[in-house]
Amino acid sequence: MKSHTRPLTTAEIAALALSLAHLGAGPQAVTARRGLRNVFEHLDLDDDVIATTLATLTDPLPADVASRARVIADAITSRLMIRLHYQDASGHVTIRDVEPVTCLVHREYWYLVGVCRMRRGIRAFRFDRVLAVEPTLTPSRPHLADRFLPFQRRKVA
Repeated sequence: MKSHTRPLTTAEIAALALSLAHLGAGPQAVTARRGLRNVFEHLDLDDDVIATTLATLTDPLPADVASRARVIADAITSRLMIRLHYQDASGHVTIRDVEPVTCLVHREYWYLVGVCRMRRGIRAFRFDRVLAVEPTLTPSRPHLADRFLPFQRRKVA
């Protein structure tokens, strides 16, 4: 066994979490979540935000949200745009064409991060506010997920 291992990057944690999110509650998902919890147990978690976020990563999504997460994950992998039916915090529903980039968790919420064509910029969409996801055959421009994740260290020029 190696004596020194590097910690997971934010992008690696996001990818693992998204993979777990749409596995549902089957036996493989339970085993995978238990493994991810074991990884997190070896991290120094003296921050409540990080601890809450990591707990959310290892909790299964409700079945309807997990179903939408599968469509989102497929679109990210296939680099295809999706059409979201999204309800904002005030209850207003919009339909948006989004170039999905990645998914992340912050505190107790999952988010899709993508380029919203309606708003012409990067937006984060809370999974629990996504009412429906429609796959499209419209190609999405390639985007590096690392540029869209929070808490990334930026290289100083």
